[in-house]
Amino acid sequence: MTTLPVPSAVVIVASTRAAAGLAADTTGPRLVAWFEERLWAVTGPVVVADGEPVAVALRSALADGPDVVVTTGGTGVSPTDATPEVTSPLLDRRLPGVEEELRRRGLAQTPLAALSRGLVGIAGRTLVVNLPGSTGGVSDGLAVLDELLDHVIDQLHGGGHD
Repeated sequence: MTTLPVPSAVVIVASTRAAAGLAADTTGPRLVAWFEERLWAVTGPVVVADGEPVAVALRSALADGPDVVVTTGGTGVSPTDATPEVTSPLLDRRLPGVEEELRRRGLAQTPLAALSRGLVGIAGRTLVVNLPGSTGGVSDGLAVLDELLDHVIDQLHGGGHD
């Protein structure tokens, strides 16, 4: 019997205020706990300021080759929200259906979910997911990931379409 490696995840929080110690990070610990409950090896939360620091954290995370990188924050319309812009050049393929489902689930809770510009895609053999920076947006996102993540990771490791 072959033992599969423990899946790995990195959690990155894009929050200028949390990175400066001016606000508490509430979404990163929720994401880490979710992965730990599933017995994943998880790194983070890595808390960085919005913009280019997110790009640096993403590139660093991807260099380690985790199964999943989840970001939270920086997906809205404020002048400093740039997570989608720094994520896009790192993706080899987008998963627009997952992006749409994340927004659809959020819209069931609040019309503000329509403002989320988060991306989902594949970078090499890593799934990258941009979630909103709100606790509700993260909860909605985890509900979507709960249904898809095992299959996506299996596919990225060469699994079939069962």
